[in-house]
Amino acid sequence: MIKKFNILSVALILLVVSSCSTSKNADYSNMVARMQVDEPIPGVCDNDNVIVVLPLPGSNQVEAQASISDKEIEEILKKTVSFLKDKPDYKDEGMVNLIVNCKGELVRCLIDNETKNPTLDEQIVAVFSDLKDWKPGTLNSRAVDTLLLYSFSIENGIITLN
Repeated sequence: MIKKFNILSVALILLVVSSCSTSKNADYSNMVARMQVDEPIPGVCDNDNVIVVLPLPGSNQVEAQASISDKEIEEILKKTVSFLKDKPDYKDEGMVNLIVNCKGELVRCLIDNETKNPTLDEQIVAVFSDLKDWKPGTLNSRAVDTLLLYSFSIENGIITLN
């Protein structure tokens, strides 16, 4: 329940921020969404400032990035997630919640929106947890702790990042 609450909170923040201004010339540079951290997260540089990057024009916010592309992550998922190997008709979806600290280290990886199978969730988390090399996210050109969400869908037994 807590995991889904975090995603709901992030979605609500994004909805409120995106509806705050309808002007074409709006200044988004000062809009920052911070994750509410109820308990300290080991490895985070500043628990009060875990940023949820808002991809708005002129926002001066850059999301943390893995050292490999989303397509490469998909290929690793396809090769590694054994749960799907003998399930060509399997259909599902989910979301992975990652926190990358200001040093570019992955410090947390959880399933936010669970699939229908805990074994599948564990195997997907294992793949993302192995992605150790990240470029940290930035706010006003300064490295910050960043929350990332990777949503995925599974159609015909094949995982695709959305």
